[in-house]
Amino acid sequence: MTITRTTFPTLRTPDGEVPAGAPAWNRQQPSRMPSHRYRPVEDRVALPLTDRTWPSARFTQAPLWVPVDLRDGNQALAEPMDTARKRRMFDLLVAMGYKEIEVGYPSASQTDFDFVRHLATSDAVPGDVTISVFTAARADLIDRTVESVEGLPRVVIHLYTATAPTWRDVVLSRSRAEVHRLILDAGAHLLRRTERRGGPAVRFEFSPEVFNLTEPDYVLEICDSMTELWQASPDRPVIHNLPATVEVATPNVYADQIEYMHRHLARRDSVILSVHPHNDRGTGVACAELAVLAGAQRVEGCLFGNGERTGNVDLATLALNLHAQGVDPMVDFSDIDAIREVVEYCNRLPVHARHPYVGELVHTAFSGTHQDAIAKGLAHHAKRAADDGVPPETAPWAVPYLPIDPADLGRTYEEVIRINSQSGKGGVAHLLNTYYGLDLPQRMRPDFSRVVQQVTDATGQELPAKELRDLFDHTYLDPGRAGSVTLADWRTSETAPGTHTFTATLRIDGREVPCAGTGNGPLAAMADALRGAGFVVDVLSYTEHAAGAGPDSPAVAYLECRVNGLVRWGAGWDTSLLAASMQGVMAAVNRAGA
Repeated sequence: MTITRTTFPTLRTPDGEVPAGAPAWNRQQPSRMPSHRYRPVEDRVALPLTDRTWPSARFTQAPLWVPVDLRDGNQALAEPMDTARKRRMFDLLVAMGYKEIEVGYPSASQTDFDFVRHLATSDAVPGDVTISVFTAARADLIDRTVESVEGLPRVVIHLYTATAPTWRDVVLSRSRAEVHRLILDAGAHLLRRTERRGGPAVRFEFSPEVFNLTEPDYVLEICDSMTELWQASPDRPVIHNLPATVEVATPNVYADQIEYMHRHLARRDSVILSVHPHNDRGTGVACAELAVLAGAQRVEGCLFGNGERTGNVDLATLALNLHAQGVDPMVDFSDIDAIREVVEYCNRLPVHARHPYVGELVHTAFSGTHQDAIAKGLAHHAKRAADDGVPPETAPWAVPYLPIDPADLGRTYEEVIRINSQSGKGGVAHLLNTYYGLDLPQRMRPDFSRVVQQVTDATGQELPAKELRDLFDHTYLDPGRAGSVTLADWRTSETAPGTHTFTATLRIDGREVPCAGTGNGPLAAMADALRGAGFVVDVLSYTEHAAGAGPDSPAVAYLECRVNGLVRWGAGWDTSLLAASMQGVMAAVNRAGA
């Protein structure tokens, strides 16, 4: 084997002292990374909750999902969506069942403004879908936003301002009181502008941007004042959206912060508590799930997690996590590949092959042990469904390594098991059975698996189902049809009860050799005839089955034979079961090196 050497950057291995008191089994040394530059979250914001209840909560229903692909997701794209792509995404979200959709930041660009106007002047928005638009807390931007939604019947206007100390000091250059005043003034201006608007009343949403790094008492003070200002009531609630704008702590910290607000917000029955986690630490999904357990009723995010930096929380993963726990997600992912196709088109970004639920490979097993368990699990599931008299797609699901049934997402079982050098006999047999109806006997599977292993080790590539079938034919069927030893003009008959005769002409390397034999069955008589021609054949095991439905369907025979002391497998394929059996014996003879 030739190893090609490639030059890579040289890294310096840590060489500091092992920390005092470290156990003997952990010899890790300090890295050269300047971790001392960063403060833990506990030193950056007060965390007042100690008697948390969210750890014992459980999911019983889905929150209100609000996709922000058309605003937050769009502003993170190198090439933002044009109106056609925005409309395609919007139509997808409606078709999936989302009932509140954030569609843009109309004061930020003419494209966003025009798209909101397109929705307002077309029949694109169903009567039960609420349109949400986003604006900063500035009077001229609020005016432009209110102008954009004219004519839309169900509207949420989402007002935001950064509230965390670093943002107040560095970005806004204002004190706590000044930022609070700015927010109240903007909220009052928004209220006045929408009161002059005809039609149904607008609902309001407020986001204290970087909530997770803002003092809890300060956020509570601002949110309660906005609840009062906007005259929230149970039939016209205010949305307080509490974003983890930049993820800086473990998900339990965010859950504590959400539960604190859930417990202490004034007029709680008039407030919809919403969350908007980002994914800077890679735990956005966990933050959202724990936040819902902590009292959140609404979750903003993007399909498949697109968004700035490492993205927004992934709504598909959240919804399908609920589905996997037996909770209806209230949105439809039953054709997930079609959804992915639209999202990739609109975002001009690929979805990773290992992305939860939607990636091309997430239901695929290459490992032999996994394949064997999955194949057995699928067979057990089908049998249990049949025994219970229910369709497999409605039967309770319990298949190893597959947390949900791929069919729930419009996927097929054919893509569950794929073959490469890591695969095993169970996966190989499953694929041949699934695609071609070849049900290899258990004793034959290790033999063919070794053949597959030799090919995949040599190529280093995946072996598609068609090539796997071709390899099976080349290994076990072709030697019986066109090997160096073939049968011609054979016939068999039962001359007396329990006595069979077999006569044939053998072609051995072009020579014709007549042979004849007797036995207690056709195969025994054939073996006797072959012995007279110099081939000592014992049939060790025999399995056969139909390869299709109906009287004219072909039969497949699998034979394990000892030929001149060598054990070899052969197979035959013919509309005649007897002919298929004879082919299988001859395949074994040729594979033994005759």
